[in-house]
Amino acid sequence: MPKMKTRKSITKKIKVTGSGKLKTRATGQNHHNSRDTGSQTRAKRKNNDVYPAVAKNIKKAIHA
Repeated sequence: MPKMKTRKSITKKIKVTGSGKLKTRATGQNHHNSRDTGSQTRAKRKNNDVYPAVAKNIKKAIHA
């Protein structure tokens, strides 16, 4: 049986922390940002945690 290949597109979008949690960039940063409130703009600068139910499948795809 050959080795499983890593899904490169996922590894470029998601970072694994030291404790094993997955972090991804906030969405909605490309355009129409001038109409956002200040709190929305600041929230977009932070990285978001990936939901645990989704994280299980992602870890399987990236072998983390």
